[in-house]
Amino acid sequence: MQQDTNPELERRLFNKLLDVLIKAGLILALVITCYGIFSPFLTLMLWALILAVTLYPFHQRLAARLGNRQGRAATLLVLCGIVLIVGPTAILTSSLADTVTSFVHNMKANSLVIPMPAESVGTWPVVGKKVYAVWHQAATDLPAFIQSMQPKIGNIAKAALGMVASMGTGMLQFILSFVVAGIIMAYGLPGQQSARAISARIMGEGRGDEFATLCTATIRAVAQGVIGVAFIQAILLGLSVAIAGIPAPGVIALIALILGIAQIPAAVIFIPCVIYIWSSGDYATAPAVAYTALLVISGLADNVLKPMLLGRGVDAPMPIILLGALGGMVSSGILGMFVGAALLAIGYQIFMAWVAGDHLTPLSSAPQVTEQQDAP
Repeated sequence: MQQDTNPELERRLFNKLLDVLIKAGLILALVITCYGIFSPFLTLMLWALILAVTLYPFHQRLAARLGNRQGRAATLLVLCGIVLIVGPTAILTSSLADTVTSFVHNMKANSLVIPMPAESVGTWPVVGKKVYAVWHQAATDLPAFIQSMQPKIGNIAKAALGMVASMGTGMLQFILSFVVAGIIMAYGLPGQQSARAISARIMGEGRGDEFATLCTATIRAVAQGVIGVAFIQAILLGLSVAIAGIPAPGVIALIALILGIAQIPAAVIFIPCVIYIWSSGDYATAPAVAYTALLVISGLADNVLKPMLLGRGVDAPMPIILLGALGGMVSSGILGMFVGAALLAIGYQIFMAWVAGDHLTPLSSAPQVTEQQDAP
């Protein structure tokens, strides 16, 4: 009797397993196909979502002043963002592209001019002699130096030109991300409900709200207190450098942005710029004083911006945010820098919450906000 039922049971189990495998394979194929279609827009959509989550409380306050017109408030916010942020960013990005292109062209044409190193360079500890020797060779016989470094320089030039070519696409994505963020904010309440439903589906009914709150608080803390402060200060410093007529304002702004994310004081940037103004001999006394004051004010702007924007602590360590920014920039360009910092901070928060125990709420959790402020 048992021998008669075993083949039937095996057949049923086999058919059931085959049915499950076919369904799983079809779902996997659908996921892969959808990802392939959506992947070109992934970075743009993630940055638009980060912008929407960060700006939504301000959007709600603006909508209240406009008679609760969500669409009009989102449109006004997007236009202001494009004028105040995208415009200066486009100017500095264009300057960065011009600087890189000019440097690569001059290097290939052997028209670069490098000043002789000071004798004090050779007295630097550990690396002084080596730096002095390389610098002296580059200053006295630049063509031979370039020839000796040709393989490395060729790779650097290709990477630099590739970066310049991607800047136009990056700026277009930057503008589109503001537009998409405006659409998300205009439909913030349905977006909030969808986000909480997805969180509940992934984490369970009891922890879905905690997960959504954790992600929202982390995004706003990183975007406002770290990326926002660094980005605004980099724009101010870059524009000040351009007004002062100092070479390569786009490069200086990019360095200021990276250092700002790493929480390194902007004095590392503006003090050499001030020294250049007073030592170059190209500035009269009155303009030099004015440009110095402008650089100092823009360089110290983070002292004002941080109390305004950093309303809550950032639980993720600064190295995590810096690694996320640099890794995102390498993989996805300028937008990837902002997206990578926020995503890696969220991943760190979730991992540490899992290590600490059952609750997902950060240790220094942000104060509870209203339903509308939590959206989208």
